[in-house]
Amino acid sequence: MVEDVNAEHGWNVVIHVDAASGGFIAPFLTPELLWDFRLPLVKSINASGHKFGLVYAGIGWAMWREESDLPDDLVFHVNYLGGDQASFTLNFSKGAGNVIAQYYNFMRLGREGYRNLMQCGMHTAEYLRQRLRDTGLFDIVDKAHMPLVAFSLKNTDKFTCFDIQDKVRSRGWILPAYTCPKGAEKLVIMRVVVKQNFSQPMADMLVEDILRATAALETHAELVQGMTKVENVKEIPHAIGHSAHHRESGHKTRGVC
Repeated sequence: MVEDVNAEHGWNVVIHVDAASGGFIAPFLTPELLWDFRLPLVKSINASGHKFGLVYAGIGWAMWREESDLPDDLVFHVNYLGGDQASFTLNFSKGAGNVIAQYYNFMRLGREGYRNLMQCGMHTAEYLRQRLRDTGLFDIVDKAHMPLVAFSLKNTDKFTCFDIQDKVRSRGWILPAYTCPKGAEKLVIMRVVVKQNFSQPMADMLVEDILRATAALETHAELVQGMTKVENVKEIPHAIGHSAHHRESGHKTRGVC
C-alpha cells in the first residue's frame, strides 16, 4: 500500500516497525509473516529485550537496514577514549549487564529455544482464556495472536475491573486494568502477559483469586444496596447486623480473600 502511495504522489515514505513485543514473537511463531526487512520499505525496527526478549527491564534494541538509514542527528561523537568514536546509544552512563544477559539468552536458547518458550506461552495463554470464559463473567477481547490475555467484565453494574484489580492485589497479583484509547473509552480491560515463568497452575491460582474477588465485591454490593433501602438512618445498625447473620448462615456467600 505504501509503495502504491509513493508511486502515485512521487513520495519516498519509508516504514519504521515498532516491534516492542512482536519482534520476539513473530520470528518464532509465524516466521512466514512478512513484517521485517524482507519488506523493501522497512528501514528500521525496534524491539524490547525486557519483554519477550526475556531480559530484565531496561534493555531495548533498534536496528536499521543500512548505515545510511540512520539519521545523522541521532549520532554523536566522543573522543575521551582516545580518538574519535561515533555512537548513537543514549547519552549517559549505563551498565552492560542487560546487554550481556540478552547475549546469554541468544546463545543459550537459540532460535529453537525461543520458539519452544513462545509456543509454551501461547498454550498457557489459551488455557487462561478458556478458564476465564468458563466463569461466565468475562469477555475475551484479544485476538489470540500473542501470549497475552485481555478481558473485560460482561456486567459492570455492581463492580468494575478496577475493583477486581484492587482486590487481587491483596493476594499478590499486579493485574493491569485500564480504559481503552479514544473511541472506546468506555471499555475497561484487564491484561495478563504470559511469560516463561507463568505456568498453568499459576493461571488456576489467578482465576481462583479473581473469583474470590468477584464474590467479595458481589457481597459488598448487596450489602450497600440493602443499606440504601433503609428509610431511617437509625435502622442501619439493624441492616448491618442482619447482613452479618446472613453471611454466617452460609447462604449466597462464600469465603473470600
